[in-house]
Amino acid sequence: MNKEQGKISASLMCLKLKDLENDIKIMEEEKVDYLHVDVMDGDFVPNYGFGTDYINGIREMTDIPLDFHLMVMRPEDKLEWFKLRPQDRVCIHYESTIHVQRTLVRAKSYGSKVMLAINPGTPLYAVEEVLDYIDGILVLTVNPGFAGQKIVRSCISKVERLKEFLDEQGYGDLELAVDGNISYENAKLFRNMGANIFVAGSSSIFDGGDLRVNIEKYRDVIK
Repeated sequence: MNKEQGKISASLMCLKLKDLENDIKIMEEEKVDYLHVDVMDGDFVPNYGFGTDYINGIREMTDIPLDFHLMVMRPEDKLEWFKLRPQDRVCIHYESTIHVQRTLVRAKSYGSKVMLAINPGTPLYAVEEVLDYIDGILVLTVNPGFAGQKIVRSCISKVERLKEFLDEQGYGDLELAVDGNISYENAKLFRNMGANIFVAGSSSIFDGGDLRVNIEKYRDVIK
């Protein structure tokens, strides 16, 4: 993958349901890279979101690859629900399973890209033992579960330190994604640190303005 070009993962949690079909058409025309699907079980996070019927409906609307963010306990028991495709990616939380390495291996068996997600309070050393099993790391810059939160400020230096660590350990080719209040300003900041996938939501492309204009503006920030 060419990491010189930043990629947009548009957060469906921030999209108004009444605008869903029209906005997906716009995102297709604007060549948005992924649709970010937040799957929440009310256990790992105190919220619910995006069941399998909804996800299957999205698949019928578009060929844009899906970017699954599994905010669920024991994701290894739920992977088969989502009909993962090679062009999709799936993010497994380090904190959501006892046997994270085994879960990542199982996720890989579906042929999609596999990311390890870490919460704001999870230390960077948590990723060290599983670098050979993943295609990238998703850094949560807010505590997961709800849209519209403000960035956890300590996560700014965390992203920079993670990128330095990956380069030093010879894993600089792993993708680095950021999720949580990734506004235009924050996206530019993280892009300069080496992030290449940006989950865009209510603080950017879905801020109530013209979606097409917002996508173009965001693309310009992360290019």
